[in-house]
Amino acid sequence: MSYAAAAASGPKQTPEEAAAPQPPEVISSESASTASLVDVDTPSVRTVPSDFMEQDVKTETQATRKELEDAAERARAEAHLAKKKGTGKARKVDSILTKFFGDLSDGASTTLVVSNLAAVVGLSAYLGYKAWGLYERGRFGWKNVGIGAGIVAGVGIIEGILGGYLYKGKKKQS
Repeated sequence: MSYAAAAASGPKQTPEEAAAPQPPEVISSESASTASLVDVDTPSVRTVPSDFMEQDVKTETQATRKELEDAAERARAEAHLAKKKGTGKARKVDSILTKFFGDLSDGASTTLVVSNLAAVVGLSAYLGYKAWGLYERGRFGWKNVGIGAGIVAGVGIIEGILGGYLYKGKKKQS
């Protein structure tokens, strides 16, 4: 049996029962007032000037944005100028170091390379000896490994930079 057949077989509704309920009626106790209307003669109403579209800056937000963009452009220009000055100084130091290492004789440069190698091997042996002592006492940890690796990395970077200048100086000389 379908729903429609079941509903048709049941008791019949009266027309009042079948009708939708009446919406509640709003009873107005206030008189119609014009107090909520805006008076166009008061200064609270703002109008746009006729040349609004021709203005360069139309809102305060736009003015603030333009000020920030101008400040950013000035900062970029100052940074570019400082970078140019810094690059000039770096090139001057680079040429001085290259000239110094280029002026070394073959014997002096060989002595420098051998002494650098001996210093790196000696530093590595010293750090290894200290690490072994900490290990035997049970105090060797990741902090010690990090400190030792940092020292070796720092010396390696310095040796790499100085070795590069030595190589450039000898390359220009020959």
